[in-house]
Amino acid sequence: MTGTTLAPVIHTAWQLKSQITRSRMLQAGKAAVAVGISWSIAPYLPGVADNYPYYAPLGALVSMYPTLMGSVRNALQTLGSLAVGIVLAAAVLVFSQPNVVTISVAVGIGALIAATGWFGNNREYIPVTVLFVLIVGGPDADSYSIGYAVQISLGIVIGLLINMLVFPALNLNAVGQNLSNYRSALADHLSEVAEALAENWPPERDGWASRKDSLIKLSSGLRTALQQADESRKVNPRARIHRHRDLSADYEDLAALETIAFHVRDLTEVLAGAMWGTPIKVQLREDLRPSVSLALDAMAAALRDWDSGNTDLTAHSAAADALASLMAELDNIEDSTPATSMGAAISIAMDIARALAALLSRLEGPATDDSLR
Repeated sequence: MTGTTLAPVIHTAWQLKSQITRSRMLQAGKAAVAVGISWSIAPYLPGVADNYPYYAPLGALVSMYPTLMGSVRNALQTLGSLAVGIVLAAAVLVFSQPNVVTISVAVGIGALIAATGWFGNNREYIPVTVLFVLIVGGPDADSYSIGYAVQISLGIVIGLLINMLVFPALNLNAVGQNLSNYRSALADHLSEVAEALAENWPPERDGWASRKDSLIKLSSGLRTALQQADESRKVNPRARIHRHRDLSADYEDLAALETIAFHVRDLTEVLAGAMWGTPIKVQLREDLRPSVSLALDAMAAALRDWDSGNTDLTAHSAAADALASLMAELDNIEDSTPATSMGAAISIAMDIARALAALLSRLEGPATDDSLR
């Protein structure tokens, strides 16, 4: 193979490697163990259940969810869906007999109930169970229903036990890393914008102007990580041991970062308009560019200081001083100056002021400890 031919293969391999994390490998291993145990025990159940051992591994898979709370919720929704499906099938058997019309009506009703969303992601088990009981079960529908429900329940119980006893997921570390990544991304963005302002006008580098979407994705990823971490603590015995992380403080950090990011995106659009006339054409006076650059760079330093865990407000005070210098320059400009040449600088200054206020609320808050890192 040539280098050109190998390139897509190598790229795919790296993508797979990045997606196959330790937690996912552990979850896959637990699923395999749960399926194996379920399949081994299923034939020994008494009564009619031993005729349907293949449903036990399915139940084990259903209960395998990244978090314990998610596993319990998933299992209950599955059992609820099975119960509704069996009741609908039983209604057909009691009041009529299985045929094209009655099966179709029962499946349709099951689909309507599933559409309510009451049974979460497992809602499709309702119409499927109706079909299984009436078509696969056939004349032995009652025995089939019992065996089906019992074996699925066995697999679910085994899956839940394996999930609980073998290192139940506790997704706390990802939160700290995502918070740090968000702070770093905002700081790097501001530093790049500050450097662009110090270059020839208009600057040649324009990558920062289109980075809004990446900041939004980081915010979304962080919120998802926080929600997963919060859920992973519920009914998790490991959560009593790992109490070092205060997720309520992390949520407050996220709120502050989202506020900061909003104002960073806003000032980015203003600067893009001043440099290239898009999305809105505005003016930024040449004599104000150095002060704007210094204020942005100081704000970036304050974000990096926050990320390092420092809470002495030194970097934040320096950023506030840089902003005050910019505001003083704006105040000293003669009244005869056209308002259009001041709009951009004033807007940027206000964005920096609001972003620094959001940052200060976290630095002075009760959660300014190691949980910020």
